Amino acid sequence: QVRLVESGGGYVQAGGSLRLSCAASGSIYRMNAMGWYRQAPGNQRELVATITSGGSTNYADSVKGRFSISSDNAKITAYLQMNSLKPEDTAIYYCHAQDDFEYWGQGTQVTVSS
Repeated sequence: QVRLVESGGGYVQAGGSLRLSCAASGSIYRMNAMGWYRQAPGNQRELVATITSGGSTNYADSVKGRFSISSDNAKITAYLQMNSLKPEDTAIYYCHAQDDFEYWGQGTQVTVSS
């Protein structure tokens, strides 16, 4: 069984930074891709950023230039560095990973105050 464990969410003022981590554990030794999605109250879940095992990245337009995704393939861990945070970044952030199957973390709350 594969499990994704997220950490690093919290409360920050606008303009601040947070770093999210997502570690995969269980019967897995690599992921083809990992990423982050977010869901704000009343909104659908949306893509934030993804990274493949080869290092290719993709970002939502709303976070380009502010967020940076990275990964450690040996640790099967993904990171999301979030800078210049805005109140509209407030959401539950979910880690996503994919090999032959898809996996989701439990979510971590990020709250940005104005």
